[in-house]
Amino acid sequence: MAETRAGWSDGDVVRRVREGDVAAFGMLVTRYREAFGRYASAVCGDPDVAADAMQEAFIRAYDALDSCRTPERFGAWFHRILTNQCRNHRDRRRPHAPLKDGLGGAVATERADDRVERGALRDAITAALEELSAEQREAFVLRHVEGRPYPEMAALTGEREDALRMRVHRARETMRRRLEDWR
Repeated sequence: MAETRAGWSDGDVVRRVREGDVAAFGMLVTRYREAFGRYASAVCGDPDVAADAMQEAFIRAYDALDSCRTPERFGAWFHRILTNQCRNHRDRRRPHAPLKDGLGGAVATERADDRVERGALRDAITAALEELSAEQREAFVLRHVEGRPYPEMAALTGEREDALRMRVHRARETMRRRLEDWR
């Protein structure tokens, strides 16, 4: 019997893994690795630390898959595991690397001092993110780096929309104060 896995929902995949189809878990990894990898990298501030947090989160998710009460919402359940791993790994990380070229790529004809200035701005943004509480940083990254709407953020985090709006607002205010010299 030939089955097509491409159309499986998260709930279908989780049920298959629980029934012994261990290889099906790879579908969840493939489905969430890229988007949640960007989130982890932004929250951790270091791509290597983020990769470690992602790997540990997937291992923990696989080991605890029976505790996923709503398989159709695997993404939100996994997001909570990943967020906890990011928090744990941030404390153990190497000195932070600046945000990756979120301000645009270097143009061959640009002046060296422009590159230096943009690098300094990236460093200032990274430092400002460091000053945010973990909750504010996560909400800020979901909203302004990932571009997620508040209802989706609430579904991922399990938090109320109004609480997320307040965290993003406070994070923006902190970032604005910290980056005043760059206006």
